[in-house]
Amino acid sequence: MTTTPSAPRLSHSAFDPERLPPGKPAAFIGGNLLHYRRDPLGFMLENAREYGDVVRILFGKWYGFQINHPDDVQQILVKQAHKVHKSIIYKTTLSEYLGNGLLISDGDYWRRQRKLAQPAFHTQRIAAYAQVMSDYSARMLESWRAGQVRNVADDMMKLTLYIVAKTLFDADVSQDSGRVGEALEVLLHSVIESSQILIRLPEWIPTPSRTRKRWSIETLHDFTMKIIRERRASGKDSGDLLSMFLHAQDDEGQGMSDEQVRDEALTIFLAGHETTANAMTWTFYLLSQHPDAEARLHEEIDRVLAGRQPALDDLPHLVYTEQVLKESMRLYPPAWSFGRQAVEDIELGGYTLPRGSVLIVIPYVIHRDARWFSDPLRFDPDRWSAEREASIPKHAYLPFGGGPRICIGNSFAMMEAKLILASVAQRYRLQLDPSQKVEPEPLVTLRPRYGMHMQVLSRHRDA
Repeated sequence: MTTTPSAPRLSHSAFDPERLPPGKPAAFIGGNLLHYRRDPLGFMLENAREYGDVVRILFGKWYGFQINHPDDVQQILVKQAHKVHKSIIYKTTLSEYLGNGLLISDGDYWRRQRKLAQPAFHTQRIAAYAQVMSDYSARMLESWRAGQVRNVADDMMKLTLYIVAKTLFDADVSQDSGRVGEALEVLLHSVIESSQILIRLPEWIPTPSRTRKRWSIETLHDFTMKIIRERRASGKDSGDLLSMFLHAQDDEGQGMSDEQVRDEALTIFLAGHETTANAMTWTFYLLSQHPDAEARLHEEIDRVLAGRQPALDDLPHLVYTEQVLKESMRLYPPAWSFGRQAVEDIELGGYTLPRGSVLIVIPYVIHRDARWFSDPLRFDPDRWSAEREASIPKHAYLPFGGGPRICIGNSFAMMEAKLILASVAQRYRLQLDPSQKVEPEPLVTLRPRYGMHMQVLSRHRDA
């Protein structure tokens, strides 16, 4: 059974009250947790606005610090990365599902696993996935009809599920998509619920949420292990990520156990499916609200593709398409927050934060800071022209994190997003349904709380 490394806990006595960063007054029970639970995004935005670049937060028994300045983020992710591990809060809530996979592992074990996984995401290998991404996008569009109102959030979830399963595991999950998608949905809600519980009942007490969680874990583990066992038995090397995990050996000649392969496969399966689906959904929403940007996007796609399905060679020419995606991920970063935990004292923003401090980085907040992005609430893809992008501080834009632990699949995700966007926008415009309520839901990823129902409008008479 995979074990999760523990991180040091922080007691109240570890702080010198005179040297604490500022923060909202904390309730006797729960600290700031109740305020946070009412409106996580609003709470974090207000913290940055009222208290500055390092903000004290108390979540139940955990002291944390919200880090809002790119220079301090760089310290955490790059310059003092050796002083931090992944947050114990994330490890505790995710380890039941993902074991000790790349997302939550640390130290030598993480370096070993990252080294084994990295070749699957090299540029040449990613390029081989482009045709699958384009073909699956075209297959999805075969079921679309002009005039339909579709929940684009659901469509994107299914599409990215199919793509990541096929490209990384050479698996067709069309028969399992409903069950696996539901299990992933339970996972995302369970993780948030677990991280915000004030009074935790003993594990032996059955509750409806625990029953759902157990079903979700069993479903995802059984699904992944079935693929692993079938591949082990066949001995087939498909050249995909799963084959690399199964055949890889570290410097001592040791390979991964089935459980280690499962943990890494599930981690990448979740990260490569959920985040891209949300990025695409928010992109289609933003384009529907900004017809000028939509028209520029269509002009570029028509000029570059000339009616063809997009392919790998087209990507360097889809410059504005990439700018649209970058700006969408600025306003609605799929990974809207992430955390680290100090394993030794760390200096940030003029404060000495003690060993055990939970350091919280909120890309959603930093991306909306007028110091780094003028008129930050405006959707402006031209921010990502070469000239303007050069003026943005390096760690002010964090859709994929940064430093040694930057998302291993960032190039994969950007290629997938560009191909999906070009495929859809070549044929259709998507118009927000008038009854659709739009509200971000900050789970593990940033989802549209009520889905995204949009009307499909043909760009061509024969579509």
